[in-house]
Amino acid sequence: MKTLHLFAGATMLAAAFTLSGCGGSGDEPVSVAPKAEAAQVSQMDAKSGAKQPGSATTRMHPVTGEPLSAEQVLVRGNGSEPGSIDPQLVDDSVGGAVVNDLFEGLTSSGADGQLMPGVAESWSSSEDFKTWTFKLRHNAKWSDGEPVTANDFVYSWRRAVNPEVGSNYAYYMEVAGVANSTAIVNGEKPITELGVKALDDYTLQVSLEVPVTYLPIMVSHYTTYPSPQRAVEKYKGDWTKPGNIVSNGAYKLKEWSVGEKMVAVRNEHYWGNANTIINEVVYLPIDDTVAEMQRFEAGEMHHTNTVPVSQMERIKQDMNDELISVPKLATYMYQFNLQEKPFDDVRVRKALSYAIDRDIIVKYITKGGQTPAYSITPPEVNGFHYVAPEISKMTQAERDAEAVRLLNEAGYNKDNPLVFDLVYNTSEGHKSIAVAISQMWKEKLGAIVTPTNMEWKTFLTEKAAGNFKVARYGWNGDYNEASTFLTLMLSNSGNNDGKWSNAEFDKLLADARNSTDPAPFYEKAEQILSEEMPVAPIYFYRGLRMVSPQLGGYATNNPLDIAYAKDMYIKAQ
Repeated sequence: MKTLHLFAGATMLAAAFTLSGCGGSGDEPVSVAPKAEAAQVSQMDAKSGAKQPGSATTRMHPVTGEPLSAEQVLVRGNGSEPGSIDPQLVDDSVGGAVVNDLFEGLTSSGADGQLMPGVAESWSSSEDFKTWTFKLRHNAKWSDGEPVTANDFVYSWRRAVNPEVGSNYAYYMEVAGVANSTAIVNGEKPITELGVKALDDYTLQVSLEVPVTYLPIMVSHYTTYPSPQRAVEKYKGDWTKPGNIVSNGAYKLKEWSVGEKMVAVRNEHYWGNANTIINEVVYLPIDDTVAEMQRFEAGEMHHTNTVPVSQMERIKQDMNDELISVPKLATYMYQFNLQEKPFDDVRVRKALSYAIDRDIIVKYITKGGQTPAYSITPPEVNGFHYVAPEISKMTQAERDAEAVRLLNEAGYNKDNPLVFDLVYNTSEGHKSIAVAISQMWKEKLGAIVTPTNMEWKTFLTEKAAGNFKVARYGWNGDYNEASTFLTLMLSNSGNNDGKWSNAEFDKLLADARNSTDPAPFYEKAEQILSEEMPVAPIYFYRGLRMVSPQLGGYATNNPLDIAYAKDMYIKAQ
């Protein structure tokens, strides 16, 4: 057996933005927390030694020694209203940020992306990496005080692949190679045949169809988090509402006012509660980046979700110390719907992709250190040998000329223009990019393009239903390995809304799972994507956001851009 105790043996490598010492007396509550949203010091403060009104003792951070504010209320920008906070149904970074605070999987991601223990204290594999055993900690509990057991994971993993549940991440279990997952997703076997078993209350065994050496990394993703069977079965679709929800993370949901805020408070039953400092987390669903920036500058938030591109120069000049640029495994793209003509024609897709001047986008629009992208997979991803595609070797003038030739060949020109809507979710940044690219397409190709914005939930629903022609698409890596990007384009992927399908591509990804050296398969898969262009990669992200100097513990080196509230704290003024 290959035994991996705690976080030994498997780490996430740091790599390269979607859609995570100060003095003071601590006499006053933190000023950046809005009074309307910041709770008074809770009983947890008293239990943990926080300074109470009238107390002569200022609580100090146990590791850094910094004085802490008496009021530990974190207010964070969350971009939009979550589509879901059900671990098996959430499929976006907005809901994922909340789920990462409310729930915990077998493993988690450290401040620098290193693999950390979660509910599992240790794990081991068979010699062929096809059987993994996770030992659960005995003090892991749900927010109602009930123990978290191996059966909770069995139940939840079965939910993930259950066709009746309809998770867009069902394919994640297939990518992980969990035995019988594909047959179950296809309705050919019952969910009880899934390769996951509780050997006892605190031992979970996972059987795989293929060797997967990085499975412990994959189970830090929310699709594999436990869901409480009793709450799910009692409340059905309402189980994630305040008063119904039961969670096993550092926090539990207290309030959800749609369009206004979500509020989570400390889960006193969480196994690591003694090390948690933030008592309450307020999530603000602000999709207008300018409005979010105004609230940050007014002292109403500790960190934003992103930064308005129109104000980047001012921010760099006046507030550079509060601007955080986080390395991020993520790609910004446009997705073509192959079910809509003429986007079933590869010449049209390639013409539109070639005509995008990516250098202009990153230099004059985003201006945040992003780099032009010509592949879905970022070059820095672990297990990926990047080979520059032909499109990246051409000058922009050469790309433009080829774009005109291809579109003319497909029957479109300035006399017979290509006409379509370009759909994006509401955001100043997405709008700026859509307007710029639409203008490029008009000037170079004669295309008549109408940038059209949608509220986040509507955007997700319409896109999943195939009600688009060209749409903004972004992907944050779920784990640090090339398959997290390439499997997006599998024929059966729940995220393949454009319905592109290629049997050779599917086989390459299957072969990669069976190989101890998947890099050659990934390289060929990217070549196919470059030739078929089901999506147009535009740039590789940087995670840009404003972070208050009073906020400590914010993770700035996690390549998955995960920042857990349980690791943060508010410094005294």
